[in-house]
Amino acid sequence: MLKEILKILEGDARITAEKLATMTGTQVAEVKKLIKKAESDRTILKYKTMINWDKVGDEQVWALIEVKITPQRDVGFDAIAERIYRFPQARSAYLVSGTYDLAVLVMGKSMHEISDFVAQKLAPIEGVQGTVTHFLLKRFKEDGEILAGREETKRQPVIL
Repeated sequence: MLKEILKILEGDARITAEKLATMTGTQVAEVKKLIKKAESDRTILKYKTMINWDKVGDEQVWALIEVKITPQRDVGFDAIAERIYRFPQARSAYLVSGTYDLAVLVMGKSMHEISDFVAQKLAPIEGVQGTVTHFLLKRFKEDGEILAGREETKRQPVIL
């Protein structure tokens, strides 16, 4: 039942406990209790609103940065990864397989701001061997939501 509630919340964080109870066939009090416990034990980390900033005209530049690092004795990649993900520019950070060790998604107001972040904050970290920056040119889909594409044309019916 908790998994079902979490899947519904993941798709719509604004859904009410009453509606969740109806959808899952659970008592409202039980739904509220499960949600409160999931919040307190950090199963639910955050409620999030997703904004298409392009529609607002607020330019944001996103980049995926691959980072090659030297693992540290006893802590592996974790200590350097923590230093990197603590920067406010780092929106997501992942340990990955392949040529590079970390994939870091960063956001800035301009390409210059992101390049300064890489040159002045990321690259100088001890243990960082190299980086490759990929600027995201267009977002089509994010977090399961389609952002760009053909918009449906709404036509008036033709009456003959």
